[in-house]
Formats: sequence, structure tokens, C-alpha cells
Amino acid sequence: MKRIQLPLTDDVIKELHAGDSVLISGSVITGRDAAHKRLYELIQNGEPLPVDIQGEVIYYVGPAPAKPGHVVGPAGPTSSYRMDKYTPALLDRGLKGMIGKGARNSEVVDSMIKNGAVYFAAIGGAAALISKSIKKAEILAYEDLGTEAIYRFEVEDFPAIVVIDSKGGMLPQSIRGVARSAPL
Repeated sequence: MKRIQLPLTDDVIKELHAGDSVLISGSVITGRDAAHKRLYELIQNGEPLPVDIQGEVIYYVGPAPAKPGHVVGPAGPTSSYRMDKYTPALLDRGLKGMIGKGARNSEVVDSMIKNGAVYFAAIGGAAALISKSIKKAEILAYEDLGTEAIYRFEVEDFPAIVVIDSKGGMLPQSIRGVARSAPL
């Protein structure tokens, strides 16, 4: 098990290999479909982003509302393929890592290799367990999207697996369109 302190550096990214189990600590941003679409449209229009994504790791999650005494409610990963259309543009802007679940398309993998980025999988179905790794949450942008707003999470020992590394190494069945016997 490797411990990773964020922000990710190029040296750390180069040392990560598909199949590595990691515990991530530090600051991540969040975003799902609606937020990605807005960010992508801003990039296409040459407008500034509401969040500096340079060097960031984004967690594909829409956390449930927090119960009293908790930072967030259950916060499990969403299917990453839904962000594939937008991901290369974000990687070109400096995004260094993504956390989600499931396979990615070949354009995302090619962009990861080009930009030196990494894709982590979080365990689907473990939303309540994962939320215990989230120590602080604040909304950064798109509050009108509710749980799909862009948040900044402070995480400690967030469990994940490197699914696709920066050199294109990947766990089997990591690219969409490949026959899969079971989801990641």
C-alpha cells in the first residue's frame, strides 16, 4: 500500500503503476457531469475557469447531504465514462489525476499519457466508508448544482487503486468498448 500526499507531483505520478493500492491524503476537488459540462464550455469559449485545476486531482462524486456531526453524507464514486467527453480538455489545462469508477475511453488514456496524469478507482458501493476519509468539504463553484457542485475535499487515507497510470499501463478491462466480464 502506497501513501500519497497531494498535490501530486510529476515524480510521484511516474512512480505509480496500474494495480498499485494507494491511500490518498490532501486536497481534491469534485465534479460530475453538469460541472464538467460547464467547465468544458468555458474552455471552448476561451473563458477563465472558476477553479484553478492546474495540478489538481478531481473526484467524480456527488456527495449526499451531511447528517449532523458529519462533514458529508455517503460519497461514493460515479461512473467515470460520463466525463470522458470533457476530460482531455481538462487534462490539457493541467489536471493531474482523476478518481472514479469504471473504464475510460481511448481518447482519455491518450490524453493521460500526453499530459502525465493518472486515473484512480475508488470502490463502488462503499460510499459510507469512503465518506469517513473526507475530513473537510467546502463548495468552490456552481452551488446551484447542489450535490453536483464543485467542492474541495480534504481527505485522509482515501483508499483507491491505480487503474491507468501515466505511461498507459492499465488493469485489464480499463478501456470502454473492451468486453468486460465484470465492472471495475
